[in-house]
Amino acid sequence: MIQTIDIDNCDRWDEIIRSFTEYDVYYLSGYMRAFEIHGDGRPTLLYYQTDNLRAIYVYMKRLTALDDFFDSITPYGYGGVLFEGETNEDNLRAFYSEYIAQMQKDHIVDNFVRYHPVLANAVLMKHISNVIDLGQTIALNLSSPDVIWNNITSKNRNTIRKAEKNGIEIRHGHSWDELRQFIPIYNATMEKDQAEAYYFFKEPFYRSICNDLVGHWELFYAVYEGMIIAASIILYANGRMHYHLSGSVLEYRNLAPSNLLLYQAALWGQEQGFKTFHLGGGIGSGEDNLYKFKAAFNRHSDYRFSIGKEIFDEKRYAQLVDIRKNNDTDFNLESHYFPLYRS
Repeated sequence: MIQTIDIDNCDRWDEIIRSFTEYDVYYLSGYMRAFEIHGDGRPTLLYYQTDNLRAIYVYMKRLTALDDFFDSITPYGYGGVLFEGETNEDNLRAFYSEYIAQMQKDHIVDNFVRYHPVLANAVLMKHISNVIDLGQTIALNLSSPDVIWNNITSKNRNTIRKAEKNGIEIRHGHSWDELRQFIPIYNATMEKDQAEAYYFFKEPFYRSICNDLVGHWELFYAVYEGMIIAASIILYANGRMHYHLSGSVLEYRNLAPSNLLLYQAALWGQEQGFKTFHLGGGIGSGEDNLYKFKAAFNRHSDYRFSIGKEIFDEKRYAQLVDIRKNNDTDFNLESHYFPLYRS
């Protein structure tokens, strides 16, 4: 049996999510709320339950150019279906059949999934759906301070020592006043990196993180000569930490504040009893400078990022592509973006 739960029923939503052993912060209603405010769609929880298998899937339901038809996508970050119970192929296929039927009933044309590298939930979905493996991501093993330190490359350890000698102090907290100071640093970083408009979040988005994710976020920030020169929002739940949003003041990057910040955040996480600290991967899953920066924190990380693309209504999908083609002379029909009509 499948049921869908709306974000307004947040107590029931989180009760279901927390009943799963392997849930993570990306599935909680408070996390979804911020991205609804950002304009990513209407958060929905799909809950499947039989005698021997349960499953959850959270997604953003988005309007399309066709009246009363939608598409769906996992929220910013990582997600995908989580199973609990007897995950043999027959049970998985039974779930998938009901899942598709529910999506079609709800007039959802297609779905795009970013699977969770640490939970490795793409593995089971490969038996029943189209899963595409992309690049590697980096996560720290937080089992002990020695493990954290020994997994860091020697060059990065020297950089961390240098940041400490330079007098950088790492502080952390979870007040609105602290989070408010993060915003201009993050925005300036996005401007320097020429980021797309999507990555500039307005104040209500940050207020939602502060108020709706209480007990699941911490701001770490580097202070040098009384000034914040780098800061990162760290999310956490159920034994796992995540590097969420980050920024640094360009003029002070040579002091390596972000290296020290992530190291100190990892030590804090270890003290809290967290098991992993996921940093993510490079831009577009490539092994670029961002990936190399993260990889320097764990030489032995071997997590894989995977995505999924599903079309539930081929006829409406083709109609949406035609609408885009007829309204955009620059539309590239050869693009690999999914869904194509949003490229």
